Amino acid sequence: MLRLTELRLPLDHPPEALRQAICERLGIAAEALEHFTVFKRGHDARRRSAIWLVYTLDCAVRDEAGVLARYRHAHPGNTHVQIAPDMAWHPPITNGAALAAAEGYKRPIVIGAGPCGFMAALLLARMGLRPLLLERGKVVRERTVDTFALWRRSVLTPESNVQFGEGGAGTFSDGKLYSQVRDPRFLGRKVLEEFVKAGAPEDILYLAHPHIGTFRLVSMVEHIRQEVEQAGGEYRFGARVDDLLLNPATRKVEGVRLATGEVIAADHVVLAVGHSARDTFGMLQKQGVSMQAKPFSMGVRIEHPQSVIDTAQFGPSASNEQLGAAEYRLVHHAANGRGVYSFCMCPGGTVVAATSEEGQVVTNGMSQYSRAERNANSGMVVELRPGEDYPDDPLAGIAYQRHWERQAFLAGGGDYRAPAQRVGDFLAGRPSTALGDVVPSYKPGVTPADLSTCLPDFVVEALREALPRFDRKLRGFAMDDAVMTGVETRTSSPIRVPRGENGQSVNTPGLYPAGEGAGYAGGILSAAMDGIRMAEAVAQNMAGLPVTLA
Repeated sequence: MLRLTELRLPLDHPPEALRQAICERLGIAAEALEHFTVFKRGHDARRRSAIWLVYTLDCAVRDEAGVLARYRHAHPGNTHVQIAPDMAWHPPITNGAALAAAEGYKRPIVIGAGPCGFMAALLLARMGLRPLLLERGKVVRERTVDTFALWRRSVLTPESNVQFGEGGAGTFSDGKLYSQVRDPRFLGRKVLEEFVKAGAPEDILYLAHPHIGTFRLVSMVEHIRQEVEQAGGEYRFGARVDDLLLNPATRKVEGVRLATGEVIAADHVVLAVGHSARDTFGMLQKQGVSMQAKPFSMGVRIEHPQSVIDTAQFGPSASNEQLGAAEYRLVHHAANGRGVYSFCMCPGGTVVAATSEEGQVVTNGMSQYSRAERNANSGMVVELRPGEDYPDDPLAGIAYQRHWERQAFLAGGGDYRAPAQRVGDFLAGRPSTALGDVVPSYKPGVTPADLSTCLPDFVVEALREALPRFDRKLRGFAMDDAVMTGVETRTSSPIRVPRGENGQSVNTPGLYPAGEGAGYAGGILSAAMDGIRMAEAVAQNMAGLPVTLA
C-alpha cells in the first residue's frame, strides 16, 4: 500500500477527478490502480477565491515496488509518495486471561469514565484483565437529564453535570477528535477506529478536523460500556473514590475506599479523573502523592453569528457543503507578556453552563454533529502562571479558579445566569446594560454586566489588546455586538501528577496518573490516547514485563 500526501484538487472537483489525480501523481495507467481510501482530507483556504481540498490517500497498485522506485527516480528527495505505515495496535500481552484466572487475582481499577478511563477499561477488558471502572457520576442518559436541569431550571446536581458522569466533560462539547500531540504509534487512529465501531460517523477517520457532537457521543459511550462489560469488565456508577489505601512502609497502592465506606483491594489503579475533580486532588495531597502546579488559562466565551465567521474564512465559498461551518484558530502575544488564544472553538454551537460546584459560574462550548446553530463560539483565554499569578502550590490554581467563578456567579445575579458583555462595551471599558443583535446562547440565561469585575486585570488588559488584532485577521471578530460570556476557567487541569517511565506515580507505586485531570491530555482524543498508554502500562506491569511509555 502506498501513501500519497498533499494531493490538491479544486473544492468542487467531480468524484472521478480523485482517481485521475492519483494515477497522474504515480504515473500509472487507470487499470493499475486497484483501489484507494482517503486517509485524511483537509482544505487550504488561504486564498478565499480559490479554496483547495488537500488529500492524503492510501492506494493499492500493481507492481507497488516498481511504481515507488520510478516515482523516486523521477522526483528525487520528494516524500509525497511513501510506503503506508503499519497503523495497527498490538496488545502488549497475550496472557491476560490466565493472569485473571490466578488465585488471589486483584482486578485493575480505573477511576473515571471519561475518554481516558473508558478507553483504558476497554483495552484492559480486551486483554482479559477484567477491569473495574469506578465513576462518581451517573450513566450518561441520567446525567443528561441532570445537566439539562441546570441549563433549563438552574438546578445543579454536584455529582452529575457537565463535568461528572459517564463520558466525561467532553460529552457536552463539540466532540472534537483531533490533537496536536505527537503520535508516532498512531494511537489516535486506534481511538478513532474504536469510536467508529461504537457508532461514531465514519468521516472522523479522514476529516482533518473531525468532530462527533454531543448526541452521538452519548450513544457511543453507551456502546463502549456494553463492550467492556461483555469482555469481563465492570462499571460502577455513584462510586466516588474518597481515599487511596497505601502500604505504610512502601507507599504501594493496596486499594481504594469509596464515599460509602466500601474498601476495594487493588494493586493497580488508573487515576483518570477530569480537571474538575477538585476534591480528589485534595485527597491526593493529603496522601502525599507527588503533585505540581501547572499553568492553565482563563477568559471568556465569545459568540459571533456563524455567517460572519463563514464569510471571513471562506468568502464566496461560505455555503459550500464540503467546507461546513467555518472554524478559526487565533493567537496573540500581548504587550504585558501574556499569550491570548482561541480555545475549543465550536462552529454552529452554543455556550453552556459547566459548573460542578454550587455558587459558581463556569462556561464551556458545545455543538451537535450538524453544527447548525446560529452562532459560532470559542473560548478566548489568557495564560496564567503559578508562582506569578497565584502561589506555586498544587492546589492554589484551584483556589484561583474558584475565586473568579464565584465572582462570575455574583455578577450574573446569583442564580447561575452568566455575566455577558458586548465586545464594543468591553473594549470601551463600560458595562453593558443591554445586548445587541447577537443573541447569547448560554442557558439558563445571561445578565448584561462588566466582565472586568470577574477576571484578573492582566487578563482584561490582554483581551482588550488582542480583540482588535484578531479583527485584522478575521474581519468582524471585534464587531460591537459580538457577545462575551464569563467565565471560562477550566481550559485544562491546574495540576500535574508526575509519573515515571513505567506509567506509575513517581512516589506512589501502583497509581497510574492519566488523562486530562493528571495533566497529560487536553481533549477527547489526547485523553483517550493516554488511556491506551495506561492500559498498556498496567498490563505489562501485571505480567512482569518492562514498561516504557511511548
